[in-house]
Formats: sequence, C-alpha cells, structure tokens
Amino acid sequence: MSLAIGSSAYAQSVAATAEASPRQDQSTAASVKKKNESARVVRRTAKSAAAQPEVLTVTGSALSSGRHQDPNPVQIISAKDIQQTSAVTLGDYLQRLPSMGSQGANNTTTNGGLGMSCPDLRNLGPSRVLVLVDGKRQVETMGQGSSCVDLNSIPVDQISSVEILKDGGSELYGADAVSGVINIKLKHNLTTGSIQVRGGISSYGDGQSGKISGFKGFNFDHDRGNISIFGQYMTTSPIYQRDRQWSRLPWNANVGPGEAIPYGSSVSTATRVMVPNADGSTTNLVANSSGGGFHTFGNADRYNFARDASMTNYLQSGNLSGDMHYDINKHFQLYANVRYTHKDAMNEMAPNPLTGSSYPSSLSTSWILPAGNPYNTWGEDVSMYKRTADIGNREYKEGVDTYQVMGGMKGEIAGNWQYDASMTYGSSVATMTTNNMTNYRNAMNVLGQQQVDPSDPNSAVVYNPSVCTSSPGCTLVNPFAPLSQQARDYIGYTQNDHSYYQMRDFNFRVFNNKVVKLPYEHGGNIGIAGGIEHRSEQASYTPDALAANGDLGGGATYTGGGYNVTEVYLEGKIPLLQNAFLAKDLTIDGQGRYSRYNTFGSAENWKVGINWAPVQDIRFRATLGTSFRAPNMSEMFGGQSISYNPGTDPCAQASSYGAASAAVTSKCLTQGVNPANFVNVNSGQIPTLTGGNPNLQPEIGRTYTVGTVITPRWVPGLMASVEYWHYTVQHMISTLPVQYVADQCYTGADPSYCTQVAQRSTAGQLTQVSDLYANVGGLRTNGIDFDLSYHIQVTPQDSFTLENNFQQLVGYLQQNEPNGQWNNYAGRLFYQSGYGMPRVRDYATVTWHHNDFSLRYMMHYTGGMKFTDGSSDLSCKAYVYCKVPGIFSHDITASYRLGRWNFEGGVNNILDKKPPFVPDGGTNTALAMYSDEIIGRYVFLQAGVQF
Repeated sequence: MSLAIGSSAYAQSVAATAEASPRQDQSTAASVKKKNESARVVRRTAKSAAAQPEVLTVTGSALSSGRHQDPNPVQIISAKDIQQTSAVTLGDYLQRLPSMGSQGANNTTTNGGLGMSCPDLRNLGPSRVLVLVDGKRQVETMGQGSSCVDLNSIPVDQISSVEILKDGGSELYGADAVSGVINIKLKHNLTTGSIQVRGGISSYGDGQSGKISGFKGFNFDHDRGNISIFGQYMTTSPIYQRDRQWSRLPWNANVGPGEAIPYGSSVSTATRVMVPNADGSTTNLVANSSGGGFHTFGNADRYNFARDASMTNYLQSGNLSGDMHYDINKHFQLYANVRYTHKDAMNEMAPNPLTGSSYPSSLSTSWILPAGNPYNTWGEDVSMYKRTADIGNREYKEGVDTYQVMGGMKGEIAGNWQYDASMTYGSSVATMTTNNMTNYRNAMNVLGQQQVDPSDPNSAVVYNPSVCTSSPGCTLVNPFAPLSQQARDYIGYTQNDHSYYQMRDFNFRVFNNKVVKLPYEHGGNIGIAGGIEHRSEQASYTPDALAANGDLGGGATYTGGGYNVTEVYLEGKIPLLQNAFLAKDLTIDGQGRYSRYNTFGSAENWKVGINWAPVQDIRFRATLGTSFRAPNMSEMFGGQSISYNPGTDPCAQASSYGAASAAVTSKCLTQGVNPANFVNVNSGQIPTLTGGNPNLQPEIGRTYTVGTVITPRWVPGLMASVEYWHYTVQHMISTLPVQYVADQCYTGADPSYCTQVAQRSTAGQLTQVSDLYANVGGLRTNGIDFDLSYHIQVTPQDSFTLENNFQQLVGYLQQNEPNGQWNNYAGRLFYQSGYGMPRVRDYATVTWHHNDFSLRYMMHYTGGMKFTDGSSDLSCKAYVYCKVPGIFSHDITASYRLGRWNFEGGVNNILDKKPPFVPDGGTNTALAMYSDEIIGRYVFLQAGVQF
C-alpha cells in the first residue's frame, strides 16, 4: 500500500510483518510449508520476540513508537506496489510518485547518465536525498560529473518495502538527508524459496525487458540462526529515437511563428567550410554529396542525428546477496549482509563531430584546412566541420562492479537498554568505454595542420605535411572525400575512463524506549536513543590518457579526494499525555547531531516534532529542523570536462532579447561576430565546462512541516492526511542553466558572468562557458501533500482499495547568485534541459480483490508547465511552443494465485499516450519528465513459484 502513514503503530505493524514473520514476508509461504517447519518458524519467532523487543522503527526515528506518536511524514511503498507496475528497476517506479522530482538521473538519461538511476526528492536534486538500505548507508557509484547510490544496482524482487521520509533527516542520519531519506528494506529471515520470471515489450516491438530471480532461506542450530541467499539477473533493451514518430525529426531549436524549423544538426557528414570574407562576413559552404564542388549550406544539409541516437539505455545487471544472523543469547545477536552487483549499461549517439578543441586541450580551437593544403582552393585558412560517419556511431558503455559488506552485533545491555553496533565497507569500480571517438591531434595531422604556438589553442596555423609523414600510420587525406581504412584507423579511437568509490562506516547506538515513566497520571514512558558514527569516503575519476592530455580535443582532468567525519547524535521522545481528556496522545520528539569534518570543521543540526491526537480519530503533527550539507565527492573533486549542454549562442538569437537585443548585438560585434550573418555550428548546444570546485563551502537549510491525519472510526479502512512542507537552502551548491550564464554576460544584466565565457574560436564560435559547481545562492520551495487510502470489504470474497498521492507545488524560488533576485520556477519546465517543476502531480490506484484474483488500475498525472530557459519564461507570441499541457497516463495489472504459483500481467500506458512536444534541441520532448510516455504502450507478464 502506497500512502503517507498516518499511524506510527500501523507503520510498526508493517515493519514487524516484514522483519519478524518470515511466513508473512512471502504471502503464500505458510500454505506451502510442512506443518513441522511452520511450527519451528512460530517457535523461533516467539523466541526472538521474547529475547529482543521490536525496535525496528519507521524511518525518521531511532526509537520505536507507541500508537499515534510519530510526527514525521513517511510514505511506505510495499513490494506489491512495485511489482504490479512495469517497472524493472526501483528508480523507474519512484518516478511515478508526486514527491519525486526530475533533476536526478534515470534510464532515459542517455547523454552523460552512465546508466545510473539517481533519485530526486522535492526537486532538490539527487545530492540532497539520502538512500539507505535497511537503515545503513550505501556505497555510491562515481561518474564523470556525478555520484549517487545507483538504484539500478538494487534488485526489485529483493525489496520488502520502501519508506520515504519527506521532511529532511540530517539531524538523525547525516548531512546529505536535506530533502529526505529513502530507506529500502530488504527481505530477511526467509525459510522458503521462490523463483520468478518476468518479461515485457512495448507495442512498437522494442524496449524488451527480462528478469529472473530467486531466493532460498533456511534456519540452523535449532532456529537460532538463519541464512538467506538471493540472486537476480535483469536486462532491458534500448529504445531508439528513430522508432518513435514524434522524435524522428528533431527540432534543433525553438522558432518564432513563420520561421523555418532547423531540423537536426548543422554538423553534417558532408564537410562544411566557413570561408572568411574581407568585410568580416563568412561564406558558408558544404561539399556536394555527389563529389566535386560546393554549394551554400542550407537546412536541407542538416544531419538528422535521431536515426542514430538511443532514448533509453541498454541495461543488464546481475546480483548476488547473502544475509545471515545468529542469536547467541539475548545479549549477543550477530548479523551480516553481503551484496555484489555487476551492471552493464550502453547507449548510442550519432558519429562524433569534428569542430575543434575545448578544455583542457591546447590544440587548435578550429579544425582548419590551412592555406597551402592542395585541397584548399580559397587561398586562405578556412574552418571546417564534419561528422565522422566513416568511423561510426559513438557507443557509450559502462561496466560497474559494486559490493558491500556489513556486519554487526546487537542485543540487550540491561533492562530495557539495547545496543546495535555495525561496520560497513563498500566499493564501486566503474569502467566507461566510448567507441568510435576521434583523435583530434591525428585529425589535424591528416590535414597537415600545424600550430605556430602549440601552447595557444587560438594560435595561427601553417601547412606542414611532415606532421603527418613523420607520424606512424598517418596518411594525408582529402577532407571532402570518404576516408580510407588507414585514415579511419588513424583518426578513430576507443576511449577508456575509470572511476572508484569507497566507503567505510562505523555506527554504534544505544536506545531505551522506556527509560522512565513521567510521574503523573496519563504520563508516558520517555525514550532515549544516542550513538556515534564515523564515516570515511574516498573517490577518484581517472580519464583516458589521451582525454587528459587533450589529444581528443577535449576530455577531462583527473580527480581524487576524500573526507572523514565523526558524528554524535541523540534523540529523545517524551509522551506528555496519553489517554487523557483531549489528549489521546501528546508527544514531543527532539533530535540533535554534532558533526566534525576533517575538511570543514564542525556543525550542529537539530529537529523538534510534536504529535497531538485530541481523540483517536484525528491527530495533528509538525516538525522543524535544520540541515548542514558538505559538498560531496563529485561536487568538490569531480573532473572538469566539456559537455555540450542544451542552449543557444546569444549571438545566434540576438533579436530575441527584446530591449536587451542592442546590448547583445554590441557585445557580439566587439568579439568579431556580426549577429546578422553569424552561423552557429553548435546550434541547440553550448560547449560547457563542467566539474568539481574545491573552493566550495557547505550549504545550510531549514525545513518545517505541519499536517493532520484522519482515521475516523465511523468509516473503517479510511485514512487521509494533509501535509504542508517548506524547505529553505542557503549557500546552495549547484550549477546554473548554461543559458542563464551566457545571457547574463551578453545582455549586460551581470557582466561578472563574462569571466565564465571563454575567448571565441578563430571561426567565431563559442569554445566554452564555465559552469562548475558553485555556491550559487539560495532555494525556497513549499507545497502541500494530500494522501488518501480507503479499503472497503464488499463481500466475504470481494474488497476494493483506493489510494491517492497528490502534491501541489506552491512555490519554487531560486536565487542564482548570492544576494541576487529570486526566480520563480514553480510551474516551469526547463525545456532545454528536460526537467521541470509542475504545480500539480497525482498518482491514484484502485484495486479489486476477489479471492485469489486481483485487478489494479493506476493513473498518474503531470500538470502543465510554461517554458523557461532559466533567465525568463518564453513568450507565446515570440515562439511557436511556449508551454506543455497537463498529461494523464493509465495502467492496468491483473494477478492470480494458483496454489504455489503466482501469475501477473499488465499493460502500461494503455492508451499509448505520446509525450508533450518540447523543443529541447534533441528529442522533441523532456526525457526526464515523461518516461512512460516515451516508451509507449507496454505489456509485461510474470510467473513465479514458491517452495
């Protein structure tokens, strides 16, 4: 059941069911076990309960609670909720929930996503949500410019439930729990076995998925110990842009009414030549495809990269995990868990463009055919652009090995005092391989292009054929003809980058739910928990040698670093009144955490909460807490590299800036570019220097929530809750939309941003705009959650369950520089980047149960949004597309139990709803927002047997 839990007692019952009763952990286990084994399970459960009080709590507290005592807003998702959708990974399922934002990475992130699934809560970004597994920290996966706990590495079929704390948790869990916590609870204490097989395919014949999983658990030593083993193999195939009608012909930029639509890329497979004229203008030519001669470049010459690009990742993973515990006595209970995952991801993009160099290369910023080259008929240096189709499409592959070992001991100290000590160690090693890249130095050599000053990327060049003849394997080429096999082998290159992430975490806590009873009538038992945690993390990113030295024309720099932190935390829960007049329960909760970093010094965080139930049917709750977030590994130490982020060179759209158009034109002219005849080669993209910044400072924040939960006795099975939430972040660590950076410089709104815009190439093109992580300003966001769950029994055989999760975003204000203006992004879609903040999101389900048969209908809705480029909203008078409408999607799933067998099937996106059109410059939609609509209608089947 997916709902915001209104009763901590209910949440505890869920936890107890998942953890303490192995027979109920698998819903049909009791029906397939022999009576003597069932008796052993019951005896063991009773024995464990007697030896150890139930201390598993809902995420957000280190103490177990009595009925109606938890002030934290927590949403619980069951394993059944996930399995009854087409989601193959946990990240795919979480995207349905209204509280999940679109700024993370998911399986539609093919450009730079590296096959990772990074969750985002409240649109505060993946770096501000903490992902735990069974309450323990997990090792992250390190990419080129990001790191996160990769949800693709956690098998769905091993999940018992998922708890989402939606009001921050830095006070209890540490710095990175600013927006909240996602705690994934796995299945444990199994005494049964199961095998499940699942497959799915879209109505277009692609996006195939397959999965096989199994587990087996058994007790030993007279039920004092248990060992459970779990394994899974999963694969999904990609969806290509060419296979969807709406994405086959990509708009490269948004246009005004009546303007010609630029389809595809201006860098084509035919060589394009930019010939400078005496008056400062440029003649824009392209080689004839039939061979011989040139013609003026036009829209018909643009390259349709959609026929080569994948919109979703190919994904394959294998997982093996083991879980063990052994009870020596009530004082010493040993436990351990080990999990290993190997994951492969792949996506494909159009052939690599040859346009010139970028950071950190010192090679020529333009690919120049020097005067003197026998194929240069213009008598002067000319810049060229060519997509290397002769070499082949770019293939990005990632292989990641992740393992984590956790062991510990827990038990009773004396009386009601309990302890839990654990040590966790994990690492992830990733290899990123890019096939069919181009060696830019060699591409210069085959033209005889030699820089006069090799240290200056804007240096003049001369023709010197010896740079080729002296290089083994090099052959001088005609740049307007197909490459020979020797030239392909010389220019083509396979790039290999590596990353490493390691985490050690020691955690010791003591707790007592009944320290002392308050000395008056209706007073409750005070609970106290406290502990110490020491954590260290190290990460490194090692780029390919040629990427690091600039031979590829761009690349990345090495990064490496780490930190350690020692923390002390304390929580107290005081039930002031219980079962009193107008106080069925009145409980206050306080949490505090002191952190000492070896990099930033010390910090203190605190949180207070109150829960008041005047009567049994209704309760009111509120929390107020602070947060402190130190920069993570990638934000501080991420290697700097050039990526081509969505955006448009201001000189290519000077007339679109209204009153600021004159300022933009003037700025361009001072750089030797006339907007009236400027040809933007990187149309739809801006070369952007991204990466870490070791000068970052921590960010601080504050969160508060106020809500009510109604569980009326006169309507059995009904639960409704309303929650108002508000987050504030100061000294926010983030990157800005690159369009914002460029616009601030060229319009003159903030000339200080011009220091982030590098010198243009010799052909007048933008070479890079610096957009590293920085303490950019602040963020304020607030909204309302409404959650409903209603279960009604119609007949002894029939029941219905209605559930609804609704989020209304009230505000999303972002300050893009310290002490700057506040920009309202609520109800806006960053159409160039593909993520947005809809004001309304909703996810509703209706389930009919009839004996062993069930039928579930699911609906999710994403509200409409206006387009913004980060600087301003787009005018509906100036552009053809300026907003997207709200969109509904509908799914249905049926399941049936036959003895030991389970059968399930479903259809996602029944109506084959298409995603809204978004001129993002690449896919014609917002991939991060509309993942189900991108896939289209999708059918899946599953069969499982338990033994």
